[in-house]
Amino acid sequence: MADLFVRSSPLDPAAEALLEGLVAEYDGRYGPASRPGGARSEILRYPPEAFAPPFGNFLLLQRDGETIAGGAFMSHDDETAEFKRIWTRPDLRRQGLARQIVLALEESAGELGYTRAYLTTGFRQPEASALYIALGYRPLFDTAVDPTLYRSLPFEKHIGAKAGQVGTYPIYAPAASLEEATKRVAAIKAEQEAKVSYRLATYRASAA
Repeated sequence: MADLFVRSSPLDPAAEALLEGLVAEYDGRYGPASRPGGARSEILRYPPEAFAPPFGNFLLLQRDGETIAGGAFMSHDDETAEFKRIWTRPDLRRQGLARQIVLALEESAGELGYTRAYLTTGFRQPEASALYIALGYRPLFDTAVDPTLYRSLPFEKHIGAKAGQVGTYPIYAPAASLEEATKRVAAIKAEQEAKVSYRLATYRASAA
């Protein structure tokens, strides 16, 4: 059977392999004590509806009915989709599945009107950074600096109606230490969580 993309949700039993795989991946690379609640708290940070139209999407790649890869995006701002939860089953890596996921997310986000993709990866995931650069993503950090001074490495790429245009967002300056970088990342995520909550609440109120 050919591989098949399906629209899903973090609540879908078919997404369990992806979510649990990410928890194991992040806790394995960074340690369960690297953040309060471990990786699971980060994976469950946003409500499922953040990853559903009109704000986002949650895609699974299935083979013979089994989830082998997936990814999602949510609204970062009016023009920007933030890609998250990108995962490939460990025994099937280096076969181009992650590339398929990212390209599918770009297409889906463009269909919802987003013109810019934003994503981050951790400083201990060089293969992810290499993938994003190969797909035309622009690093929003100084690649000559020790990545631990960023902790979370951000990238951008224009998609949809602006595909091919060069990004113009400024490059982040490195922090003075991993500890300071961790605090900065936590503050950025808290701000983004507040934005997502506000957009969802506004949408619920308008739909009521």
